[in-house]
Amino acid sequence: MTVVESGLPTLREARVPEGGMYEGRRMLRRVPEGWQERPYRRFEIVPLGRTIGAEVRGTDLSRPLGPALREELNRALLEWKVLFFRGQHLTSAQQRDVARHWGELETNPLLARGSSQDVVRFDKSGIAAPTFENVWHADVTFRERPALGAVLQLREVPPIGGDTLWADMAAAYDNLPQEVKDRIDGATAVHDFIPGFARFYGPERLAPLQDDFPPVEHPVVRTHPETGRRTLFVNASFTTRITGMQREESDRLLRYLWQQAHVPEYQVRFRWQPGDVAFWDNRATQHYAVDDYVPHRRVAERVAIAGDRPF
Repeated sequence: MTVVESGLPTLREARVPEGGMYEGRRMLRRVPEGWQERPYRRFEIVPLGRTIGAEVRGTDLSRPLGPALREELNRALLEWKVLFFRGQHLTSAQQRDVARHWGELETNPLLARGSSQDVVRFDKSGIAAPTFENVWHADVTFRERPALGAVLQLREVPPIGGDTLWADMAAAYDNLPQEVKDRIDGATAVHDFIPGFARFYGPERLAPLQDDFPPVEHPVVRTHPETGRRTLFVNASFTTRITGMQREESDRLLRYLWQQAHVPEYQVRFRWQPGDVAFWDNRATQHYAVDDYVPHRRVAERVAIAGDRPF
């Protein structure tokens, strides 16, 4: 140990890598500045995360949603980004009815159908094969109008594993360094379905859909149409490049932006039970299904709600 004239010990120089490990305390803001929070009168909210994720207690989704209940649930969705409802055990028709309160339903021709064209079924029977899991993403950002959100129900749950995580992409944007915000504010990025599905399907399946789903451009930072919050809107499944940048620079910046969903402070993790329902805002979140339950089976059904053009 070396002691200098001040009487304080000195440390040898140690270089921390650029953008290094020590981020410090993050700003975790759940709602926009100026947002007026009000009590919920028709159900109880139990927070599961600091900025994202809450369980809704006291609501039976199998019964029709009146306008007042729908309004309160929508406010909860905007404030918490993903809502969880335990033990609902909805039929496919009831699940569709819930989703229709938020708009028209949409289908995805690349995913297996459930009981109708509006219901997508994810059935993994314990075989160790590539699945739509283990990647952070927002749904169908390769569409001109990506999904508003989705209602997902677990029909069969493995005895251990099979959790789903969601990340708050408004919190992710809030905590970007100012120099990064300056680079991406006003920028657009290209989204394409090919990268997200090429690991599952060959050219013979994907090529005929290229005319139906050409690459589209969306803002790298979108403005939420209901809350006005700025959210990071690029993801590792479908975003291929930032418009106007050299490929190497674009790839480097995208890798950095994709990593923001990995920050635990922005996340909520949900352990499923049979009949549980999750309803998330696809405009404000990314999600990640954990593939850690082989050889057990996991069966989920999802109904997606059509969205609007990001701005």
